[in-house]
Amino acid sequence: MNHTLTTILLAVVNLALVLALSPLIEGIMRKITARVQSRQGPPIRQPYYDLLKLLGKEDIESGETPLMQRFAAYLSLATILSVALLVPMGGRVPLQSGGDSILLIYLLTLCGISSLVAALAAGSTYSLVGMSREMMAMMTLEPLLAVAIVVGAIHTGSLRLDDVLGGSLYGAGAFPWAGLIMLGVLVFSLQAFVGRVPFDTAEAETEIMEGPMIEYSGPKLALFKYARMAKLFVYCALFVALFAPWGNALVYPLSLVIFLAKVFGVVLLVTLIAATHARYRIDQVVRYYAGLFALSLVALVFAVNGL
Repeated sequence: MNHTLTTILLAVVNLALVLALSPLIEGIMRKITARVQSRQGPPIRQPYYDLLKLLGKEDIESGETPLMQRFAAYLSLATILSVALLVPMGGRVPLQSGGDSILLIYLLTLCGISSLVAALAAGSTYSLVGMSREMMAMMTLEPLLAVAIVVGAIHTGSLRLDDVLGGSLYGAGAFPWAGLIMLGVLVFSLQAFVGRVPFDTAEAETEIMEGPMIEYSGPKLALFKYARMAKLFVYCALFVALFAPWGNALVYPLSLVIFLAKVFGVVLLVTLIAATHARYRIDQVVRYYAGLFALSLVALVFAVNGL
């Protein structure tokens, strides 16, 4: 019973952190970006206002398939929150008994698929262009994180999330070669995973007017925006869990504070890159992803051979 209660509390804390802090992180990103670009920028609390305003608007059905549009909006937020329940945030994995690394890979892929469903259901020319770009990115980008998780599973000989997300990429006090390669791959691909400049080609508001989201407004758009904010938090948390799990063995409140500090450090890196780079063309993006995918396969071969 004590174990069950702990599991429930950790799950609630993870969900509360993602739901409460994701708009705050977005606001901090906007403020830092504005200062880097010599602007004043909006107040840090502005994302909360934006979400509340959208949730209070009329839910206009303007796409080809309204039912699928609603489903895609719910799916986008539900999947990223489900991922949050499988990531150790300063402690153990909340739902360790409810899933393993295979489920985590499945949910991460489902996050991207929700954007494809949203674009297809909207039926707009711009949304379909955004969908094609998102699909090209998924084919080369999504396998990278899957390979990183598989490399961790190979080194531990286990698919348990507590093992894979608890420092499994470390050998006897040091990174194995496979872990070093995957660290480099994910550092250079994290910006793309969270859909920030210079890899926001699927939305590209100055080119295809938000792409998959062009036909969305009101509550559905609020859910998509909330999911995008939560995705940044969760992916940064997953990166920290994979490659920087130091401090998780400490007393829980202290380990949580250290964990959040590391997440904010990764968010700061993402923000600075986005503020100082211009968007890449889609052909440049695909070539970039393909190069990283080739490196990830090298890491996988090393891991299989115990390197």
